[in-house]
Amino acid sequence: MPQLRIALAQVNACVGDIAGNGSMVLDWTRRAVQDGAHLVVFPEMMLSGYPVEDLALRKSFAAANLAELEALARRLQDSGCGDALVVVGHLDRDDEGPRNSASLLYGGEIVATYHKHHLPNYGVFDEARYFAPGSTLPIVRLHGVDVGVVICEDIWQNGGPVTALGKVGVDLVVCLNGSPYERAKDDVRTPLVTRRAAEAGAPIAYVNLVGAQDELVFDGDSMVATPDGEIITRAPQFTEHLMVLDLDLTAGGYTSTTVPAEPGPMRTPAFDVERIVLQPEPLPRYEPLAALPPAEPLDDAAEVWSALVTGLRDYVQKNGFRSVTFGFSGGIDSAVCAALAADALGADAVHGVSMPSNYSSEHSRSDAAELARRIGCHFEVHPIPDMVDVYVRGLGLTGLAEENVQARCRGVLLMALSNQRGHLVLATGNKTELAVGYSTIYGDAVGAFAPIKDVPKTLVWKLAKWRNADAEKRGEVPPIPENSITKAPSAELRPDQVDQDSLPEYDVLDVVLDGYVEGDRSYADLISDGFEAELVERVLQMVDRAEYKRRQYPPGTKITFKAFGRDRRLPLTNRWREIAP
Repeated sequence: MPQLRIALAQVNACVGDIAGNGSMVLDWTRRAVQDGAHLVVFPEMMLSGYPVEDLALRKSFAAANLAELEALARRLQDSGCGDALVVVGHLDRDDEGPRNSASLLYGGEIVATYHKHHLPNYGVFDEARYFAPGSTLPIVRLHGVDVGVVICEDIWQNGGPVTALGKVGVDLVVCLNGSPYERAKDDVRTPLVTRRAAEAGAPIAYVNLVGAQDELVFDGDSMVATPDGEIITRAPQFTEHLMVLDLDLTAGGYTSTTVPAEPGPMRTPAFDVERIVLQPEPLPRYEPLAALPPAEPLDDAAEVWSALVTGLRDYVQKNGFRSVTFGFSGGIDSAVCAALAADALGADAVHGVSMPSNYSSEHSRSDAAELARRIGCHFEVHPIPDMVDVYVRGLGLTGLAEENVQARCRGVLLMALSNQRGHLVLATGNKTELAVGYSTIYGDAVGAFAPIKDVPKTLVWKLAKWRNADAEKRGEVPPIPENSITKAPSAELRPDQVDQDSLPEYDVLDVVLDGYVEGDRSYADLISDGFEAELVERVLQMVDRAEYKRRQYPPGTKITFKAFGRDRRLPLTNRWREIAP
């Protein structure tokens, strides 16, 4: 009965770098073949990167994908990898339009291509806008094993290609994925994969992208599930990894004796099945590799931290920057951003700037300096009172106008340093502040990337404590000063200011925001949850009025179910208000 050695290449592709991504396929396939792999599988849209958004509509981009795919098949053959079946995701195009596709390369040729059937059109996905769906299921026989292919969303929909493959009979299903990370997603993803394996009556080899593309982070978490619900191997999260394992397909599922002996078309509802025979006979029995235990999933704080580090690192590096700069205020948000940046890029790439005003406390100045000392990053001080005074005296500014001009002077200062020295500016605001508009547009909102844009304030504190505790476990200096964690947060734009002068307590505010933003709960729903009517009305009004600020805020790593920008998109001009009737 058939054996097969498979390799799942959990790799970090870059959108638009077709040649670089093709070279990555070649390099990782060589490694897999050296380990004896017969089948090598890469993630969704590997050649193009994912998601490609409107690049999918450019015929020249699709043509470049197809040219690289054909050249890659030949290069694999010339490199001694032609006897391995290599499955590669890419952008395709035909008379129906652009396609999200996976091609099977063998012996220097493209032997089959599968077009993604289910095209998601919710949350961060707009695939119905870009791609035409496929209706053909290629099944390739390799060393006596019948292999079917599906792509990402195909396993999230009931009654789709996996069900069809189960009906006609396969020995193995490979699933190529570009499945973005969000908190607790693995609690849904793993049961889904095991359920689909049971439907197929065959193991599912699930390979996912790793790395980041703009706001999206891909956590890898590739796995192989058996029809009886066992996860026999799993890759670590947030790191490139080649997972090589042997499958013995004698214990269950469909084998070559349960399907037609000769290739030919078969018809199931909505799908045309195309059978291709490459190697009809099973391999001689061989000694399998020792099975490695599945990687342990990260706990919540470690997982979120890894996602934020990955998102920041890839945004900076894939856009050609080597360093970042931002304000070191002495507060919790800038401190967490500094620790993230040091973990992502190294301390030498972090350039902290203290910009004290007349209202900056001594502890804020000293906490900022202590943060830089602990991290070991660059640090400089540029007081802003003289710059502020030009506007205040010249324009006669008072009240909120005087407060906001301080933030805007800081924004101008940071952008000037960015232009002069080539640093990428980070905005340090969190999701709670962004939700209620507690930021100054063109002030603390300036920058090219916002690392904690999708992190609620209460989670910012949790992450800071986790990062310090993790450092202590490893015998390192905790990066975040304790005073930055424990002191009352303040923008320090007027005497004795604290955030709770203008906002409810954060532990209450975040719960209300989670219901309204993440859960789309109404005013009446929130009242029924036990919140005071005055509080709910106040919070909802702040959220609704701040949409224009969010539209102009920098992109930032998505970690929640509904992030601002990618997921939650509301009209700027909008008279609907979710208040009491």
